[in-house]
Amino acid sequence: MTHSSSQLADVAIIGAGPSGAVAAALLRKAGHSVLVLERQHFPRFSIGESLLPQSMAYLEEAGMLQAVVEAGFQYKNGAHFVHGEKASSYDFRDKHSAGWGTTYQVERAKFDDILIRCAAQQGADVRFGHAVLAIETGDAPSLEAADEAGNAYTVKARFVLDASGFGRVLPRLLDLESPTRMPARAAIFTHVRDALPAGSTDRNKICIAVHPERRDVWYWMIPLADGRSSVGCVAEAAFLDVPEAGREAKLRELIRTEPTLAALIGDAPFLMPVRHIGGYAANVERLYGPGYALLGNAGEFLDPVFSSGVTIALRSAHLAVRTLERQLRGETVDWLADYDRPLRRGIDTFRAFVDRWYTGELQDIIFYPAQAPSIRRMISAVLAGYAWDETNPFVADPVRRLNTLHRACMTL
Repeated sequence: MTHSSSQLADVAIIGAGPSGAVAAALLRKAGHSVLVLERQHFPRFSIGESLLPQSMAYLEEAGMLQAVVEAGFQYKNGAHFVHGEKASSYDFRDKHSAGWGTTYQVERAKFDDILIRCAAQQGADVRFGHAVLAIETGDAPSLEAADEAGNAYTVKARFVLDASGFGRVLPRLLDLESPTRMPARAAIFTHVRDALPAGSTDRNKICIAVHPERRDVWYWMIPLADGRSSVGCVAEAAFLDVPEAGREAKLRELIRTEPTLAALIGDAPFLMPVRHIGGYAANVERLYGPGYALLGNAGEFLDPVFSSGVTIALRSAHLAVRTLERQLRGETVDWLADYDRPLRRGIDTFRAFVDRWYTGELQDIIFYPAQAPSIRRMISAVLAGYAWDETNPFVADPVRRLNTLHRACMTL
């Protein structure tokens, strides 16, 4: 490994996924120099294909909305839930919170590539195939990085943002990981050529189906552009623990078990090998430290059920940059009060919904036949990503509100 000279930047960002790209663009708009170090080369596959409408505001703020709108992704306006004969659809345009009610279902390789290229067009220095090997934290943090040829160099920055997603670079380098309260779940998934006849399903909604016998096992079907769909199953890790060679048969068997997906997908050809991801739930004690902050999945990832990952990632970029801009101007900032707690409030809202999805209580609420329109709009707003809107009682006090609503559904 050869060493070259040190590089300077106001802000170094680890990872070029959505949170890194949006943070880079926002910092460039504020006039700061930004260096983005990404270990992989784009476009590259990523899971998390169904966006939430709340994320559109952050894409707009970062100057990326036009590029996303013009990319030709599948339009999305809600979610459709099924469990056997029961069905319930939420239209995200009919919601308690103000803001976007529509978004897209995206192939992440293309989507993430668009975002980071927008950031580069705004002046961010983006380096693909560059890995971060070590960090010195403090008032003037520095990174040890290297390219694929083994050329090592030092990056000196005024601040570091970790947007490395499931790579979780700083939590691993600095030993920040803390136990997550979420059970160990896994997902198996692929893309299919769906060839769905017109009108057979609403392509503008993600379909979330519950396993006929096990309420803690669920499926997604995300219609994408060009006649393909992303399809997967999520369950406790042991339920999906099959050798790699058996994954395709396992997913096919699971699809045939669920009546709606069996009818829609059945034996439609898989367009790529069935992939597996497990142990993705993650947590840290704090989302910041001396000279750095953690964005998106690098800090905390809950569960894929409500597609909250990209929205949390973009919200974290928005909040972190707002805090960091003040610090770079010389103001004293409180990262706990200005970034960590505000971000976690929305994460905790999603967590209350995720927990009750797996215990079955939220399923009882979603499939309840006589839903009050005003409460339905409050639930719809959270499902659309507005998990930080404290005017919504299910955001201000999600645990108590959901528990009370569930009791009402069970007794009425």
